[in-house]
Amino acid sequence: QVQLVESGGGLVQPGGSLKLSCAASGFALNSYAIGWFRQAPGKEREGVSCISSGIGSTSYADSVKGRFTASRDNAMNVVYLQMDSLKPEDTAVYYCARIRASLGKSCTLTRRDYADWGQGTQVTVSS
Repeated sequence: QVQLVESGGGLVQPGGSLKLSCAASGFALNSYAIGWFRQAPGKEREGVSCISSGIGSTSYADSVKGRFTASRDNAMNVVYLQMDSLKPEDTAVYYCARIRASLGKSCTLTRRDYADWGQGTQVTVSS
């Protein structure tokens, strides 16, 4: 069955970096766009980044543009989110998700476009 497992979260000081991983199984990663979302306490889950299938084009929320970079390793079935220049407001549980099959290769930051989710990994940015 489809499974997505995030890892790489933790506690980091402001200005620091973390690299999240999303290990996929049960499907061919290179056939689907993968999105990264985050949810802070008391807030809605929001789209952070996505990476399309095929050539791996990317899209980012304005709040992380220039600081976060999504990439994928189709051979390893892993998607990454490199997070640099982290800020306290980046603190959240981060999730990866697979886009709905009907949307195919599309890359969006809209939560309802994604059907399969990982369990999340906590990222805390604090001094």
